[in-house]
Amino acid sequence: MASEELSQEQLSEWVREQYQRANKHLAEQGVLFDSVVTEESRYLAPYVAVWKIKSTEGKYYWVISGDLPADAIPYASEKNAKDTLRAFSMRWQLQAEQILQNNTNDPLRKDFAALLITKAEMIYALFANPKNWQ
Repeated sequence: MASEELSQEQLSEWVREQYQRANKHLAEQGVLFDSVVTEESRYLAPYVAVWKIKSTEGKYYWVISGDLPADAIPYASEKNAKDTLRAFSMRWQLQAEQILQNNTNDPLRKDFAALLITKAEMIYALFANPKNWQ
């Protein structure tokens, strides 16, 4: 996957925007942000950011944002950002499959399933590329 060159200013702005998207997504799920575990969070700009976020209740979540839908999962078996990308990839493939198996005639649902498949493949490629994890 070719890396797009971002200036330091563009990179800082992108990271800030993705951080805000991650927090907004959690808030929409009823989870209030306390802090981010920066040493375990990763970003592969301009594609994806993976945040480990602690809630005000002391629970941890992995949150993904970037050139894809924002999403969150409770911190559980995924011990790092790399494994978390794989988990989101599998989750989105399953969600897309469920949408398509429901034989929906809703073009928006079909488009969303296609988006999930495309983005799941993108983040799996990022997960599988050892250059991203050196």
